[in-house]
Amino acid sequence: MFFGIGLSISLLLVVTAFEWKFYDDGNVANLDTDINAMFDEILDIPPTEQPPPPPPSQNKFVELVEVPDVEEIEEDIDISLDIEVTEEMVIEQVEIEAPEIVEEEAEEIFTVVENQPQPVGGYETFYKYIYEEIKYPTFALRSNVEGRVFVQFVVEKDGRLTDFVVARGIGAGCDEEALRVLRGAPSWQPGKQRGKPVRVRMILPITFKIAGQN
Repeated sequence: MFFGIGLSISLLLVVTAFEWKFYDDGNVANLDTDINAMFDEILDIPPTEQPPPPPPSQNKFVELVEVPDVEEIEEDIDISLDIEVTEEMVIEQVEIEAPEIVEEEAEEIFTVVENQPQPVGGYETFYKYIYEEIKYPTFALRSNVEGRVFVQFVVEKDGRLTDFVVARGIGAGCDEEALRVLRGAPSWQPGKQRGKPVRVRMILPITFKIAGQN
């Protein structure tokens, strides 16, 4: 029994000897010193030295121009206002006259004159021309429209017929046909007053009648 107890104690001591940790105080102290020294080196950072700026280029130069004083400039300018104005240099005023407005007097149109206008060749020849040129409007023919269209016009000094107006019409296209035929009519002999040609207003009837009807 004593042998077993002794063997157990021996094994316990051996295990304790292997498991026991020994610390060296000197090494720990040295480690703290080394760490503090490292922090001091890190914190003590030397300032960065920046190189001085390069000197200005010698090729560039500024030329200084001497500006004269204001007083000297005023002395150099000599303005002479003493100018003699002679009669030849006087500018004459030009008067622009407005053009005279000439009002054209409208020539008088007569209705009754000493010598009335006449168709060249007489009224018989003129009505023959109308009979040959006139065309009965289709609508008026179908509607049995008959009657007289009174056309007013002016016989000019040279015999031309102008200013056609229907004084009284019957419609259904007959008024327009009467105007068309008269606009293409030949010139007349102009009317005369005191031996001079004048403008004369005339009214001429043109009859529309369907053949075969009373």
